[in-house]
Amino acid sequence: MAHIRRQQRDILSLRLPDGREIELLRVVDPRARHLRLLVAGSGPRLTIPPAASAAEARVFLERHLDWLADQLAEDPHAVTDAASPQPGRPGTVLLRGRVIALEWRAAPWLQVAQETDRLVIGMPAAVRPETVRQALGEFLLAEARADVGRWLPRHLASLPRSPRQWRIRPLSSLWGSLSPSGALSLDLALVLAPPAAFEYVLVHELCHLLQANHSAAFWREVERRFPRWRAQRDWLREEGSSVKSELRRLLG
Repeated sequence: MAHIRRQQRDILSLRLPDGREIELLRVVDPRARHLRLLVAGSGPRLTIPPAASAAEARVFLERHLDWLADQLAEDPHAVTDAASPQPGRPGTVLLRGRVIALEWRAAPWLQVAQETDRLVIGMPAAVRPETVRQALGEFLLAEARADVGRWLPRHLASLPRSPRQWRIRPLSSLWGSLSPSGALSLDLALVLAPPAAFEYVLVHELCHLLQANHSAAFWREVERRFPRWRAQRDWLREEGSSVKSELRRLLG
């Protein structure tokens, strides 16, 4: 599929393990890097990167059929996906644009850590679900801060000043903002997106220190610092709502 340059979509009729027949939207997306299964308000969707073979996509889908049946049985209209953590039950989590395995382990205290290709949540026998969500949120915040801390010095060198302060938190609709006083806000959901998309939003907001508008001059500043910005903006427009929904699910 490596020659694909535009999205290809078709509808796949699928039989779930419980016998139900459903329709699933299958999308081969040239911008996707990993297989991803999502249940949105419009129904189930399987996103396939060009590098994945038809056999790989089929195996991935078959491996998640039980999960898909569970989600649709709970609420056919719910917005959820394979990243939704269920204590004690293996699954997958989206982090930095990659779907990685989610593993639960017994531990004397609650801890969340990434181990190469998996996210491991260690927890004691008795722990409240909201405590687990809080720990997961703190992990994601630390990861997002580490990313910004790595990128920020490189971009600040060409700016007249630094943001007065910056913080990362869940935002309902925006990806980021820069206040008139110079305070920079970024959406925590960006840590779930590919790093290039996250860095584009950071550059976008930093460029407002030069141009407090979206004029041609503003976009020239963005272009100079981040030539790939158009592809990342398109990705956020296409996949952004599901990424924001996923963060809401992860954090409750």
